[in-house]
Amino acid sequence: MNPGIPSIDQLKELSRLPAPVSYMPQTWGWWVLLGVLVLAIALVSARKVWQWRRDRYRREALVRLAQLQSRSNDLAALRELPELLKRVALSIPPVGAGLLAKTVGHSTSVSTDTASSRASLLPPGPAALGGMEWQAFLQQHSAQPLPSDFSQQLAHLAYAPDARLLELAQEQRQQIFNTCKTWVETHHVAV
Repeated sequence: MNPGIPSIDQLKELSRLPAPVSYMPQTWGWWVLLGVLVLAIALVSARKVWQWRRDRYRREALVRLAQLQSRSNDLAALRELPELLKRVALSIPPVGAGLLAKTVGHSTSVSTDTASSRASLLPPGPAALGGMEWQAFLQQHSAQPLPSDFSQQLAHLAYAPDARLLELAQEQRQQIFNTCKTWVETHHVAV
């Protein structure tokens, strides 16, 4: 054996091993950071669930719109299109409705006359709109510009004789369906 190279026989057993390192945070700052992260994740998750539930009517309308578009040659499908848009518009809460509900719901001394007078201050809902007011409502809630005669096209679909609806070109039908789909997908809801 070479005297300059140590032998394995010279190794000694360690008498005391160091304590294993814990993965638990040692300072309170890490606990606070962990709490903030858990709270942030919970808030973001709750917000996403709330948005998903709020947009349920939109998903259902898009499914129905796809069904109608698949049978765009059917008169019943064309007649149902304005009704579908009106139902989607009715799902949009009016701008001041949440504030009115909070005011009336939290005050026990508010009479029904006061509540009805406050409700009369709100703009009319989409159920009562027609013509240019309906066009303005659709445009106001749309993220993209709509054709200037879109409400007239919808009225034509709802009230025109069957013979006039059958005269619509396939391209015009698809354009109306695409405009409706774009509006349903991108309309904004005031919260």
